[in-house]
Amino acid sequence: MSGRVEGKVAFITGAARGQGRSHAVRLAQEGADIIAIDLNEAIPGTGSPGATDEDLEETVAAVQAQGRRILASRADVRDFAAIRAAVDVGVAELGRLDIVSANAGIASLPHLTHELAEETWQTMIDINLTGVWHTAKATIPHLIAGGRGGALVLTSSAAGLKAYANIAHYVSAKHGVVGLMKTLAVELAPHLIRVNSLHPTQVNTPMIQNPATYELFTGDPNATREDFAPVSQATNALPVPWVEPEDVSNALLWLASDEARYVTGVALPIDAGTVLK
Repeated sequence: MSGRVEGKVAFITGAARGQGRSHAVRLAQEGADIIAIDLNEAIPGTGSPGATDEDLEETVAAVQAQGRRILASRADVRDFAAIRAAVDVGVAELGRLDIVSANAGIASLPHLTHELAEETWQTMIDINLTGVWHTAKATIPHLIAGGRGGALVLTSSAAGLKAYANIAHYVSAKHGVVGLMKTLAVELAPHLIRVNSLHPTQVNTPMIQNPATYELFTGDPNATREDFAPVSQATNALPVPWVEPEDVSNALLWLASDEARYVTGVALPIDAGTVLK
């Protein structure tokens, strides 16, 4: 089957690399045009390098290689005015909006909950929860105005469904995304706008493939990707250390397509069974 989102337009946050780029390319392969944003800066305390302007340019090229249109710009999901401007310009240029992927997010270095700095807590909530709300707030008026229904897909995490020690701020934000998703699903159902959330386990992107994550999981400051893999695999039920971005993108595509036209309010794990452990 091809053309599953033919003629539709998708707005994707955090699109410069990783899952966001994969989502943009996968939707483009199936016929969608793309509005893409990313901050393209490093966020202190996350343990992973920030995306760059060059990364976003690579996403643009990858989408164009599929024969689809893309409008890409720098914007911070913490800045509602910037998000709204990017959406408004994109819809004016591409003519419609059908799919929203609230994908942008950050990870964190470990902290005991009572030792979290105020700034560390607030930055996490501002990006991983408020940023998702900003994305919904900026896009919902366009989805409603289109009168064709639509799909909002919010990226949470396995940490939105279970607890993990030493990242209370991340777990709290990702659980919050689930509450937001369910509320939006109820509010937007009369408009045939469906709202669901994605809950990946470890995904093979720069967010986990970095020295800080290797040390976090192994306790070894000199640990490598090869050292990290078996420890990561032990967190999953299926015998894999992580899933690929394309695995998450395929779930997003399904939720955005007419194949899932009656699916709303669902928290969908793409987690190799990690929430079972």
